Amino acid sequence: MKKNLSAGLLCSLFVAVAALNTAQAQIEPPIPHNVPVMDIYRATPARVNDLINTKLDVRFDYQKCFMYGKEWVTLKPHFYPTDTLRLDAKGMDIHNISIVQNGKNIPLKYVYQDSLSLAIRLDRVYHNNENYTVYISYTSKPNLLKVHGSAAINDAKGLYFINPDGKDPDKPIQIWTQGETESSSAWFPTIDQPQQKTTDEITMTVPAKYVTLSNGKLTTQKINGDGTRTDTWKMDLPHSPYLFMMAVGDFKIYHDKWRGKDVDYYLEPKYAPYAKQIFGMTPELMEFYSKTLGVDYPWNKYAQIVVRDYVSGAMENTTATLHGEQVQLTDRQLLDAYYNDSRVDIAHELFHQWFGDYVTCENWTNITMNESFADFSEMLWAEHKYGKDEAGYQNYVDMNEYLQDPANQSKDLVRFHYNDKEDVFDLVSYQKGGRILNMLRTYLGDAAFFKGLKIYLTTNAFKAGEAQQLRLALEEASGLDLNWYFNQWYYGAGNPNLSISYKWDNASKTETIYLQQTQDGKPFILPFAIDIYAGGKKVRHNVWMQDKADTLTFNSEFKPDLVNVDGDKVLLVKKTDDKPLDQFVFQYFNAPLYVDRTEAITAATKHQDDKGGQKILISALHDKYYRLQLKAIKALDMKNDAIRNAAMPILASLAQTDPNTLVRAAAIAALGDLKASGNMDIFTAALSSRSYAIQGAALTAISKLDSAKALTLAKSFEADNMDDLTTAMVGVYATSGNAAEWPFVFKQFHEAHIQMKFNLVREFAAMTARVDNSADAQQGILELKATAIQYKMYGADQFIIGLFNNIIKPGRIALHDDASVKLIDTTIQEIQAAK
Repeated sequence: MKKNLSAGLLCSLFVAVAALNTAQAQIEPPIPHNVPVMDIYRATPARVNDLINTKLDVRFDYQKCFMYGKEWVTLKPHFYPTDTLRLDAKGMDIHNISIVQNGKNIPLKYVYQDSLSLAIRLDRVYHNNENYTVYISYTSKPNLLKVHGSAAINDAKGLYFINPDGKDPDKPIQIWTQGETESSSAWFPTIDQPQQKTTDEITMTVPAKYVTLSNGKLTTQKINGDGTRTDTWKMDLPHSPYLFMMAVGDFKIYHDKWRGKDVDYYLEPKYAPYAKQIFGMTPELMEFYSKTLGVDYPWNKYAQIVVRDYVSGAMENTTATLHGEQVQLTDRQLLDAYYNDSRVDIAHELFHQWFGDYVTCENWTNITMNESFADFSEMLWAEHKYGKDEAGYQNYVDMNEYLQDPANQSKDLVRFHYNDKEDVFDLVSYQKGGRILNMLRTYLGDAAFFKGLKIYLTTNAFKAGEAQQLRLALEEASGLDLNWYFNQWYYGAGNPNLSISYKWDNASKTETIYLQQTQDGKPFILPFAIDIYAGGKKVRHNVWMQDKADTLTFNSEFKPDLVNVDGDKVLLVKKTDDKPLDQFVFQYFNAPLYVDRTEAITAATKHQDDKGGQKILISALHDKYYRLQLKAIKALDMKNDAIRNAAMPILASLAQTDPNTLVRAAAIAALGDLKASGNMDIFTAALSSRSYAIQGAALTAISKLDSAKALTLAKSFEADNMDDLTTAMVGVYATSGNAAEWPFVFKQFHEAHIQMKFNLVREFAAMTARVDNSADAQQGILELKATAIQYKMYGADQFIIGLFNNIIKPGRIALHDDASVKLIDTTIQEIQAAK
């Protein structure tokens, strides 16, 4: 799964329950009441019964938001004989449970515990060489299920009816499912554990006008006489229950191919013309991952579908990935996409078809075997498709996202202790885990690393795996012992904080490097490269740091121009580098990697009065990689005369001619901040661009020179606006608009997906404060309240309460009626009290 925003992702803890067995009792030891939750060892649940095949026959009640299901689940005892079956089944009405014998259903006794778990007494004792089939008739009632989500996935009811009554004319009618972590058992009874594997057959009866999608192959379609159609999807290869999926709705299908296999893209009809532009990289991705891993894409088809109101980022259901609406873009939006989050999602979820679906984590403790690999794959594809700079950017951003949160320092990657099943889907399992794999790739070399991954995948195909199996596979491939690496990075917490200083001794012609690990606790073992640039040459030294402090001395005929510690820029460290600015100048122009140059730009940003710092920043405006151009543009101190005089003609050129739309937009924004009327022609010309980013930057720049003109221009864009242009328009209206513009502002905010809503929230609050109509202001207050409560898990509550407090301040609110001010006070209390 790909997470929303920067929250951790999901996966579940299955709480093992005692399985009574007439031949042998297998009882989990009880957890003492006085033991802190974090002291509880999260063992892999005992396997009493194994799923073999799951057959479902379902139909939907759109009015009640119910699903009526029939299930035939085939199982066998894992090892010990048993006459008991326990299935997860959340919030259902259970109508019948029977054993299937000679084509007949013989009722079984069962207990439905807390509407969460079925304890079923079988008709006799079964042994592990015997299969048996249980029939279950049930009703799934997801909207009545009392469950909670997490920062990674904001709901967990498994089955979702979107706009089922069709009352919202701007939203399609859809049904879709979400299984991770243990939510599949909200729409069919199962053993909801990742280590379980089962083939499946899903038959859906739906309105005939709609399209369906599920795992595997569409085997039959039957038109019924009542306006419905029955579709049957069959999955012949085993996969985990949380990877089951269904989707129903008005989708248009674009058919693509990879090596003769169907590759299909399901989108809302209005986005269908852009299907190839959105998803067209998929066959190339499948080929690249297949060749890189040495294991061909293992399933019979691959489909991707985009749905509304999805509860996270995306989900890697086997053969049928489900994406949130953020990936659904028009041709104009795609002009500004590049390798953005929606492109990253496509790569991330596809890699899961190997790491997560083909081989699944044994338990949620080992979620690193799914999510760390998918995170790593984002950088891997970036390197192949877009070059080393893009890969370096992905690696660096993910590393720093992990490093920024001190709470991550106490969490092991393989986590045997946690409070909640969702806790393991976080920056440690994703960002840190991806970086650990990248370090391991560098240490072993590509050939050994990818050979090891192939061994892991083929050895554990269609089964479950854990980190130790990965270690053994990599050791088999490389011939190296890796216990030290896995003990340190997989079964330990934190990361080194590395302080680096230097000393050149001209008399002895030696360069001394002082390394100090300043984190608490034991030292990390770090193999890395040090590149010394001197006399026009680069010499690489491969070193190991094994103590908290180390001093390294190297001979050099010339005083080094640059000493570059961690020459490959792969170490997961929080680094303090006591390097003089002149070395950063040399580093920018001579060291080859993204991180080399971004570190130099960061150093230059702090020294804009220095000619060396100015040289870096002005040169970086023309960097070969657009993200470094953006970094340099945003770093410019335009109050500095030398910077401004050197940068202005370059910015003017970039604003008009740079091939990258985001660079042009950033240059326009920088010029706009100067509020120089001489740039008005540049801004006005930019409004004719097809890029929303460029248009939005231009509109904002114009508003800083002529607010009345910007207001008129914003009105002209109301029929066709998205993304940065919408944000700019709302900003203009929040500054200069009023009641006439309120319907547009409210509609854009109300209908925005989560990331866009966060982009707009400050301007929306400002407009709420500005509008002079009591009903409009109160509508805005209530919408902010709903947003704060819905996204409280992301911290939206505190942010929006802060906005309310600013609105209430004297002089900040246009509407001074007591009702609106009182509503704000009540709203803040309700947000604080919301669960």
